[in-house]
Amino acid sequence: MRVTNAFTQALAGHPQTRPPIWCMRQAGRYQRAYQTFRRRHSFETLCRNPELSAKVALASVEDFDFDAAILFSDLLFPLDAIGLGLTYTDDGPQVKRRFSKSTAVRRSLDSISADLAFQAEAVAATRRQLPTDKGLIGFIGGPWTLFVYAVEGTHRGSLAHAKSSMALYRRFARTIVPVLERAAARQLAAGADLVMVFDTAAGELSPEAFRRHIVPDLTRIASSAPGRLGYFARGAHPAHFDDGQSLPGDWAGHGFDWRWSLADVLAKPGRQGFVQGNFDPALLHLEGRRLASAIEEFLAPLASLKPEVRRGWICGLGHGVLPGTPESSVRAFVKAVRRRLC
Repeated sequence: MRVTNAFTQALAGHPQTRPPIWCMRQAGRYQRAYQTFRRRHSFETLCRNPELSAKVALASVEDFDFDAAILFSDLLFPLDAIGLGLTYTDDGPQVKRRFSKSTAVRRSLDSISADLAFQAEAVAATRRQLPTDKGLIGFIGGPWTLFVYAVEGTHRGSLAHAKSSMALYRRFARTIVPVLERAAARQLAAGADLVMVFDTAAGELSPEAFRRHIVPDLTRIASSAPGRLGYFARGAHPAHFDDGQSLPGDWAGHGFDWRWSLADVLAKPGRQGFVQGNFDPALLHLEGRRLASAIEEFLAPLASLKPEVRRGWICGLGHGVLPGTPESSVRAFVKAVRRRLC
């Protein structure tokens, strides 16, 4: 049973004058509290130890008064669980073995899922300590984004190998989609109000390729927990979606990056589900009057909408908080939203 708070009210589509606020990567390198954790523990230790993961997730809520905590983890751990191997260095994640035509995943779904149990345990540990007026978000990676990392090792660059290997993607998806369904179900059972599917490489595909090859898998994932999963596709274009804004299927809602007009998204007739976003995270590197001006420019068209039109809006960024972002800018953003929309 979900506890009623501003976040769950937004998920339910109830009009609210003041939207709840949550940001991707709200616990991360820009944050002094996180830096303290990292001096004591490796990134992987923080992720794999449920109690430490919970402490990191809760620290950002305590520091910035966000309306929801999010599981502190990484979307690539399923690649390690299926046998590709994964390490983390100062340069980021490193996939040890590339997925190829010769790759055979011999582990059972139960065995793979057992290796990912620490994520659901971290959700449960976070929920136990989270104030009831805060929501809780879990997450998984999108199958296309995981495939990109599995064959490229990164999602930077042209992604030529991944884009030219859609038959290989199909083989990969047959293994990874059930893993993602199971991971999402366990996070929800552990106390998450919502599980987000982060597809940070989705926008690299043409709309036609996305709809043909990826949407069927996303639709299956959404149908595994109807109304409990949200979707975010970085760099996606309206043509990626069947009605210009949303995917088909049983999604609870969608996140949008800064390339979208959020006022247009919110005001679309017949819109269903929550809408998350979408201030440009790069602008949080501004400070003082310049930051205040940028935030006002973002909020003005949204403030002109009636709360009934803004129903389901979860305010935040169009992607994650960037390293080097001043903490003062994050606090200024949260305060400005609550002051402007009251």
